[in-house]
Order: sequence, then structure tokens, then C-alpha cells
Amino acid sequence: MNGVGSVNKLEKHTVKDSVLHALDGRVKLIILLFIIVYAVYTTDLLVLAIMEVYLIALIILSHLSLKESFKRVLFILPFGGAIALFQPFIHPGTIIYTGPLGLHITYQGLMFGILLMSRLTVSLTSIVILSSLSPMQEVVNSFRRLGMPREFAMIFSLFIRYLFMFYDELHKILNAQKSRNFDIFNKKTTYMWRMKQLAYTIAMMFLRSYERGETVYFSMLSRGYTEDSEIYTDKNKLGLRDFSFIGITLSFIVCLEFMKYFMII
Repeated sequence: MNGVGSVNKLEKHTVKDSVLHALDGRVKLIILLFIIVYAVYTTDLLVLAIMEVYLIALIILSHLSLKESFKRVLFILPFGGAIALFQPFIHPGTIIYTGPLGLHITYQGLMFGILLMSRLTVSLTSIVILSSLSPMQEVVNSFRRLGMPREFAMIFSLFIRYLFMFYDELHKILNAQKSRNFDIFNKKTTYMWRMKQLAYTIAMMFLRSYERGETVYFSMLSRGYTEDSEIYTDKNKLGLRDFSFIGITLSFIVCLEFMKYFMII
């Protein structure tokens, strides 16, 4: 598997034909980031539940697989969800359960943990939708057209490409080790020997990444790259479809806020 193959496999959903796929990259980026900001701002669980339903509707409208989309959400969720799981035990408040070793579960901590988990779920769903609707290069171009400094945009673009190159190098090394029957979890070999082999792998990854970086840099120089080079970005203008999506989403969030203040929800 090469870098191009890795990119194509990850971005296979971004080439689908749907109303949301055809939107301008800036619109998708701004709206989904706005949803994340509002999800972090609100403290109403019902509002977050309605927002998640709205995002599910966007997934269906985009002809994306609900099962695969939520698999991606669940894959990332434990990294931040662990923080929410500890809240019932560390947040002060009314004790509703006393466990062994003096552990207490408080009502306020439980509700705060559920709130954090709900916010995280909405935010991750938004990120999964954005990554499924827009190729990563389009996201970089959108940031650039929204005013990101040229240097940051260049670094961001190279960072994305190097992630796949790094993965490919690691994949080759692991395959080479597997062909030699090396298994880091094999307890028939000594622990220190396995750690030494792991250290060799990390050092090899560093050397290969450094060498590949030099190769890419010299290739860029041979094609005329200088510190004043600009990243090519499309000059497409926003259309009626883009403004319609912006209006619908903003109206939806404004309605949620008004409903909350007038105690309809």
C-alpha cells in the first residue's frame, strides 16, 4: 500500500454525488465548526440530542453509511470519553451511590459526565461528516481562502501528506518484521529483547522519515518551490445552494436557542 492508496481509501466517501458534497468547502467547514462551537456552549441535553438527530439527517442526505460513520465516531470516542467517565467519581455534589474503596458517585457529576459525552458525540459526528464530505486538500484550501496565513497552510498541507507517508513506512516495517515471525506480544521471548526491537523500529522510522523529508524537499526545490510560493486554490464563488445550507443550519440553531429560552424544550 502506497501513500496514494492510503489517501484514496480514507477519502473514498468524499467523491460521492450528493447535495452536501457539492457545497463549497468553506461553507462545510464554517457550518460544521459552528455546530461544534454551539455544542460546546450549550448545557441542555435535549438540544444536543436534537443536534445529533440533525447531523444524522445530514449523513443520510449525503448518501453516507450510518453504520460506517458511527463506527468512526466510536473509534475516536474513547480518547475523550474517558474524561467524562471519571466525572461521576470526582465531581462534588449529592451522593447517589457509595461503592467500595470509598468511591462515591454524585448526581451532579453523573449529569456533567453525560453532558460532556453528549458534547463529544456531537463534535465527533461533525468531524466525521466534514472528513466524509471534503478531501483533506479541500479543507486546506478552505482554510487558506478563509484567511489562514500562507506558511500555516503550507505546513498543514505537508503535514497531511506526511501522515500517510509515515503510515506507509510503518506498514512496510511491520510487514518485514511479520515475515520474519517477529511478534512484540510473543511472551516466549524476553521482555527486554522485545523492547529493544521496538526501540530499533522507532529509530528506523525516524531515519526513514528524515530521509523521505529530504527527498520531498529537494523534489519541491527542483520544481521551483521557494519561500514565496503560493498554494493553488480554486476561485469558485458561493452559489444559491451554499447560501441555502447556511440559512437552514443557522435558522435551525437559532430556533433551538429561542426554544430553550422560551422553555418549550
